[in-house]
Amino acid sequence: MRIVGGRHRGRKLRAPAGGGLRPTSDRARESVFNILEHTILGAGFGAGTVADVFAGTGALGLEALSRGASHATFIDNDPVALKCVRGNAGGLGEGRSVTLLKLDVTRLPPPPLAAKTPFALVFLDPPYLTGLGVAALQGLAAMGWIADGTVCVTEVAANEALAPPPGFVLLSERVYGAARVLFLKFR
Repeated sequence: MRIVGGRHRGRKLRAPAGGGLRPTSDRARESVFNILEHTILGAGFGAGTVADVFAGTGALGLEALSRGASHATFIDNDPVALKCVRGNAGGLGEGRSVTLLKLDVTRLPPPPLAAKTPFALVFLDPPYLTGLGVAALQGLAAMGWIADGTVCVTEVAANEALAPPPGFVLLSERVYGAARVLFLKFR
């Protein structure tokens, strides 16, 4: 697994041993960022802060930092995943550009100042077939982590139903093998 674009292009990312995580493939990540940069967000992509929810290895948030995001907040309830993100961010020299939060996204508190909210862009990659994507989107909106115009990129299983919750509009949808990626905007 590698960073596929930006100033850290080609740099390796590590995943914890044991295979408990399911990182977004390099190819799917590259497609997602091409859609964001050339269709949805345009030239303003790098100006904002991002969140990587269900962070795992941190590949999505670190990819955003590589492409110019100013800060990334990584949220996961697994300390092993957060340790992996910390190591990957440090290996890229991005240790000062990240905030790590051990939280259950279905019961989010108001955001701490260190998170630099509201986010311009949020990546959500919940465990497949759990329905956690909708709960996380609702929690982010209800507790003020996102604002009008925030784009939320949500990955679910290709055969998993995910209807955008109230307040979210579907901008685009793509299927990459076993994954379906929805591009949503909060309004």
